[in-house]
Amino acid sequence: MKNKNLLIASIALLFLMLWLPLGQQDFLTDHWMKIGTYSVPFILIGVFLFLGKNYSLKKQNHFRLIALLMLLAYILHQFEEHWIDLLGNHYAFYTYNNNFIRTLLSETDTSINPLSKSSVFIINTSLVWLLGFLSIWRSPKHLFPLFSMAGIIVVNAFVHIMAALVNFKYNPGLLTSILIFVPCYGLFARYIFKKYPSYKKHIFSGLLWAFLAHVIMIGGMLAANYYNVISELLYFIILIAWSIIPVFIFNNKTILNM
Repeated sequence: MKNKNLLIASIALLFLMLWLPLGQQDFLTDHWMKIGTYSVPFILIGVFLFLGKNYSLKKQNHFRLIALLMLLAYILHQFEEHWIDLLGNHYAFYTYNNNFIRTLLSETDTSINPLSKSSVFIINTSLVWLLGFLSIWRSPKHLFPLFSMAGIIVVNAFVHIMAALVNFKYNPGLLTSILIFVPCYGLFARYIFKKYPSYKKHIFSGLLWAFLAHVIMIGGMLAANYYNVISELLYFIILIAWSIIPVFIFNNKTILNM
């Protein structure tokens, strides 16, 4: 119980430091993806120290390891999307998607950016980082956050691949979507269907959660930054709330025969 409370407090402190940045908002919105990349070895050290000598695959702790690997896979994806893409462009996702959205909306004013840098920051730190840490914390006794994390991976990959097919050109994040996200999700789904068939509904529920996450993400972004019907702060709160919801779904369901 003591370790659990310390972990919860650590997660809370981490995200308070991210979202209440003590005058460093501009720095974080421009460089959050670099912080994510450089945090990878520290995440690994922290998780394996937390597992400690009691780590055992027989106790289903491999689900916690899977959750960790999914978070790290997404951090690699964020590197390509937001730091340096395959063409050597920096922060390419922000520019690419604003151009794409303006085209869809037939908006000719290039000064209008429906996807703000602060939106990019909160989307990735809530729907990815927060959810990833929650899935590590809750595994193996409560797996829906992990299924939600898997869902966000494959739905995001689908969006990147479909955009590439429609436009017939590369978009930032496409390479890691194909080489990392699709195989990662395929192996995970195959493992669940084979070893834990009673969790099939979790797979589909996780996909539904992730699909709705993208609907909320895109709809809220347009509502806040293009149509101006809600504040960006409210948009952030909604994203954070949606990221936490998986903790309360199927939370009485545990792995059997441990």
